[in-house]
Amino acid sequence: MVSLTSSAPAAYKGRVERAGRATALILAALVVGAEASDARRAVEAFVARLTQVTISHLTVHQDITVFHPDGRHPQSSGEQRVYIKVPGRQRIEQVIDGRREVRLSVGDRTWIRGADGQTAEAPAAEAARNRTPLFTPLRRSAEDLLAEWRSFGVRDDVSHTTRVRGRPVLVIGAGPGDRSSPAVWLDDQYGVVRVISRERLAGGPALVDLTLSEHRPLVGAFHFPHRQELFADGRLVLLIVVRSIAVDGALPDHLFDPAALRAGR
Repeated sequence: MVSLTSSAPAAYKGRVERAGRATALILAALVVGAEASDARRAVEAFVARLTQVTISHLTVHQDITVFHPDGRHPQSSGEQRVYIKVPGRQRIEQVIDGRREVRLSVGDRTWIRGADGQTAEAPAAEAARNRTPLFTPLRRSAEDLLAEWRSFGVRDDVSHTTRVRGRPVLVIGAGPGDRSSPAVWLDDQYGVVRVISRERLAGGPALVDLTLSEHRPLVGAFHFPHRQELFADGRLVLLIVVRSIAVDGALPDHLFDPAALRAGR
């Protein structure tokens, strides 16, 4: 017969509590593993849909509007011509309020020629803000995309499904109701439709939200967004609207040569 003062019930209770905690940890690990698998499967399926798409060059003509810091009123406007050589090369020629600037990105490096004609290599943080590869994921593997997203702080072991304009979208990097963690929103047909990241801007750290919409079929299964909106801490900063896109037009090599850029070409 067990005494009412015996330590056995307390010991039994401790073992039960420890077993309960261990079970909870195992279940949590299983959930994390499942969510990571969901993200990888979704990205692999999207990349597989693009394997038959053969695009070497893109030329995009688009309008750009820069907004006042309050996010309510346009402050400047102009146009851009974006030349993309797949994979990994991009040249942006833009004129805003009469001032011309050229940005050349090759791999993870970027050079800028300003309105004064001087050319300099951009700091790594500035170069990392190039988001065009996010919605031109041609000739890239699922691991390439996931690694790039992780560099933005996106966790691929957290995900949930939501709907955008009536379409199902997998949010990679954030749980339901979380609008502040770095995340990539992936539509299985359109690709990336939203990117949330934390960046250091001129005014300090900010929550940056890039939304991509008005996707239209371009070649095969590849859709291109005709509208981009960039928000910083909830305020609209930049609006880009595509005028036209040309596929595989002849683009000379010097457009993507840093030395040629320095020489003013």
